[in-house]
Amino acid sequence: MTELPTQRRSALEYIHDAKRRPERPYVTICAPMVRYSKLPFRELVRGYGVDIAYTPMILADVYKHSQISRDHEYRTNKADDPVVIQFASSTPGDLADAAELVAPYANGVDLNCGCPQKWAVQEKIGSYLMEQPELVREMVRQVKARTNGCEAGNGSTTGGGLPCSIKIRVHRDPRKTVEFVRRAESVGVDWVTVHGRTRHQKSSEPVSLDAIKLVKEHASPSMPVLANGDVFSLTDADRIVDYTGVDGVMAARGLLENPALFAGYEHTPIEAVQKFVRLSTGYGSAHFILHHHLMYMLDSSMSKAEKKTFNVLTSTPGVIDYLSEHYGLEFPRKL
Repeated sequence: MTELPTQRRSALEYIHDAKRRPERPYVTICAPMVRYSKLPFRELVRGYGVDIAYTPMILADVYKHSQISRDHEYRTNKADDPVVIQFASSTPGDLADAAELVAPYANGVDLNCGCPQKWAVQEKIGSYLMEQPELVREMVRQVKARTNGCEAGNGSTTGGGLPCSIKIRVHRDPRKTVEFVRRAESVGVDWVTVHGRTRHQKSSEPVSLDAIKLVKEHASPSMPVLANGDVFSLTDADRIVDYTGVDGVMAARGLLENPALFAGYEHTPIEAVQKFVRLSTGYGSAHFILHHHLMYMLDSSMSKAEKKTFNVLTSTPGVIDYLSEHYGLEFPRKL
């Protein structure tokens, strides 16, 4: 973490504010993506219609015990606002401890209940928690209890404490998902993001909008429900909101491929590429992260031959030289 903001509004306030917009009455969110949704990318997408950006998933137990983790896993500044920190945890105490540490530096915290990877399930985090509704309920309860004393004006979030949300996947039986959400809601979870696939489904399979719609229909009207999955364009976002009635949408792969999708662009605008390179080099991002982001952003505009050349570049100066030569982009010499 870096500088301490003078005040952070609750992310929940941004969700409610978005619903009152006449032009697009739902919140747009950049999903938590391991390696990718770091500070430079969060700053980039906010310039293209993203209302709230999530951090990559951070292990709560490591974060609370390791100064190295606290220094490097979550970097922020005053421009990084609003931001929600996503934690993975297997115990209520670890999650509450981590949430208490970040409370002055974030607009909300989120519990990952959706990561489907085998290692996560073996560690009893991520989608493992979808079979542990009472454990999740206790995790939310402890976070709310431990962070409820945050007061506006001292660097903490406004609105009566640090908001706590959960990001889930659906069960094969939709009724089980509804009951899972109800239990979390009973202890004050502030919003729920529903990824419309089970943990066993591949990303190539379509999300179940009906399952997301069912959660929204059975949740309290005062608790926002957000949809995640298969958001690759502004048209997709509008369609999902219209069908399910959710309060917002979250995009992951769609934003990697086109950071400007919520601004209505069909493909990554070249100025976004330039902005991202400048942000990444300014913040000192590792070459492989910068390079991989650009591989996603430029995928639809490059031929197979171009990709063969660009995708094997081994240094940031090499990437910058390529973009300057082939796209006419200009960068300060210090890059």
